[in-house]
Amino acid sequence: MSSLLPLAYRLRLRMLALLKWPTRGVKLIVSDADGRVLLVRHRYGRSDLYMLPGGGIGRGEAPTMAAARELREETGCTVHALTLIARHESRTEGRPDTVFLFAARTDDTPVPDRRELAEAIFVDPGALPAATSPATRRRIAEWQGRRPRDNAW
Repeated sequence: MSSLLPLAYRLRLRMLALLKWPTRGVKLIVSDADGRVLLVRHRYGRSDLYMLPGGGIGRGEAPTMAAARELREETGCTVHALTLIARHESRTEGRPDTVFLFAARTDDTPVPDRRELAEAIFVDPGALPAATSPATRRRIAEWQGRRPRDNAW
């Protein structure tokens, strides 16, 4: 099953790009008691990059519920102090995509869902891994107040 996930992911992206269906998703900047932020590395897509956890919003699902669900499904972590901090627009995958960005806290240790994630780690936001995605770097810098907020993902 897990070997089919990368293929299914690529097929879904192509279908959405061809049909230009708008999508909605969530991303989370999750911090722990030490001020570290949670990054994940997927088994599909850009599996070489660390990114913020998140995923799609289900039909009829509120963005806050999707954020909590995605984090729990991917890492086993539950959140508190979940706050919407920005809404971004993206066309990087060939279709309109709205990304709701949340900040949250967790007291849990991430246990990655190995079907979806290769890794889930807490890191110092001032010392991100070299393989951190550019969008993740921008969002964390905005969250820290080190750069002005940008509406494009």
